[in-house]
Amino acid sequence: MFQDNPLLAQLKQQIKETIPKKEGTIKATEKGFGFLEVDNKTSYFIPPIYMKKVMHGDKVVALIRTEKEKELAEPDELVEQSITRFIGRVKMIRDKLNVVPDSPQLKDAIRAKTRKGLSHDALSEGDWVVASLIRHPLNGENGFFCEISEKITDANDKIAPWWVTLAKHSLPNQEPAPQDNWEMLDESLVREDLTHLPFITIDNASTKDMDDALYTVANADGTFTLTIAIADPTAYVAENTQLDKQARDRGYTIYLPGRNIPMLPRELSDDLCSLREEEIRPALCCRVTVQADGTITDNASFFSATIKSQARLAYDNVSDWLENGHCENWQPNDIIAEQVNALHGLAKVRVNWRETHAVTFPDRPDYRFELSEDNDVVAIHVDARRIANRMVEEAMITANICAGRALREHFGFGVFNTHAGFSPEKMADVVELINQHGGDVSADNLATIEGFSALRRWLNTQETSYLDNRIRKFQSYSEVGNAPLPHFAMGLDVYATWTSPIRKYGDMINHRLLKAIVRGETAAQTPDDMIGEELALHRKHHRMAERDVSDWLYVRLLKDSVREKKTFLAEIFDINRAGMRVRLLENGAMTFIPGSLICENKKRVECNAEAGTLSVDGNKEFQLGDQIEVIITDIKEPTRSIVGKPTREFAVVAEKNEADVTTVDAKSE
Repeated sequence: MFQDNPLLAQLKQQIKETIPKKEGTIKATEKGFGFLEVDNKTSYFIPPIYMKKVMHGDKVVALIRTEKEKELAEPDELVEQSITRFIGRVKMIRDKLNVVPDSPQLKDAIRAKTRKGLSHDALSEGDWVVASLIRHPLNGENGFFCEISEKITDANDKIAPWWVTLAKHSLPNQEPAPQDNWEMLDESLVREDLTHLPFITIDNASTKDMDDALYTVANADGTFTLTIAIADPTAYVAENTQLDKQARDRGYTIYLPGRNIPMLPRELSDDLCSLREEEIRPALCCRVTVQADGTITDNASFFSATIKSQARLAYDNVSDWLENGHCENWQPNDIIAEQVNALHGLAKVRVNWRETHAVTFPDRPDYRFELSEDNDVVAIHVDARRIANRMVEEAMITANICAGRALREHFGFGVFNTHAGFSPEKMADVVELINQHGGDVSADNLATIEGFSALRRWLNTQETSYLDNRIRKFQSYSEVGNAPLPHFAMGLDVYATWTSPIRKYGDMINHRLLKAIVRGETAAQTPDDMIGEELALHRKHHRMAERDVSDWLYVRLLKDSVREKKTFLAEIFDINRAGMRVRLLENGAMTFIPGSLICENKKRVECNAEAGTLSVDGNKEFQLGDQIEVIITDIKEPTRSIVGKPTREFAVVAEKNEADVTTVDAKSE
């Protein structure tokens, strides 16, 4: 009789209005309770009964109640729900359809229905699906409820890691549709015939979409003349056509372990545009002189051409031949040997110039998965960046510098890769940190490309990577934009990529602008203002997808490591308040080491995320960049996560000392 009483409802509302409120984000835990995180230092406990009304990541307004002299939060108002569309697995509960979200923080099944057109009978226990959350308890609904819009694949599909990941990030799972025929466009360009020149390509042995070929002349005066020929898909793909718009929607070729999904149809990327050996191909070229000291002259010229690669070379074979004087699998003829030696000489002077005047970074290996026909992980190969990789890299950097200069000079716009250095609001902290560790910098100096580059070169001379790891957290992110701004992270005043148009839509845009220069045009259309943001978003999702598939495959590969108690050498790359994350150097797998596995009494452990250190009993034991030995202790297949612990053990503290530590911790709390 009281439930509909308006006076009682009014009284409840008045009482509620007197209770303090806080806005924050929900953080769930494995044990059912959670926290309302208001900021980096303030959080409130949420009991399990209240957690049933919210999900991890929800932004809410909560009532802050005091019970038994302890403050706790009761979520009251939904500001922003953390998920709408999500990936999950079908779970039948008492013959009713439910979906369990594929997320480490979301473990409860959500009642579900199927969207019109999708049959309930088509779904079985464990199937992977796409769903949308359509009801939320804080919106006055009776529990969570979702709608299934798509079945991704069956429960036991071995290709699930790829299909599920692509669906999770809303990425295409197949190449663009082929066309019946391909004809080159009439672009009003005169193509210079360079088919007689011994261009070479150097790629991985398995590469099909070869987009760059090089011809190098080592001149008698110590200079080099480099001609870079780049595959020319814009000779087939007209601007604003359906295929062009599709390429823009994709942004890049998607590279995942074991497979790729091209931005363009494979007839173009792997055949008609690929600079295959002994095949005549259209190309956009740049010819430039590099001086003996590595300086790129201002005489770069762009032109259209037809070329014919005379040698398809592999990185490892070229590196073996240069480093060892021979290669068991390959022996070049005199013409190709001359090309390899000339390119090697050019790369050496360019590396020296960049090490002296710009920025280089320590080489890190690439990790490559080898899969069986059934998509099981056979092995993970560590591909070191060797001399042949650097030769091609230096040629491409040279080409992109030339393109940046040309676009800046002729039009003042294009698609430029930029980097602003340190975030202005963090500059004072950066200066303090560097000078505390033996540097001598000022904010004014670091705000210049010369000062930033000098700092990066100084960091390369340090004995450990600790300071470098900390400094990176203060840096801005690389961006893509229309304005010719500097690229601080490379130490360059301008940089515009055009060397991978088969794989990058931004490079296709720059190709069209460079062709306008070749035709002698003095005006061109400025790229869409949104293109930079679109490309950045595509790149972010592609990297996340690559990481997600890798995590899935690492779990498959390392599932026996817990039983075997195998020891791995690892490098610490992140320290947060819960522990530290390391990368296994043998295979690249990311492993989390919680503070509770470093020593039995986790109160002895202090993780300082800001300083990048982890201390035990007040003594610094680990820091960013350290290499340590670890053992895998747990493989969590549902969340594709790996947990480990250091092999190094910490002695049990004396009883008195342990009591003292506990007392201090209790007081501080």
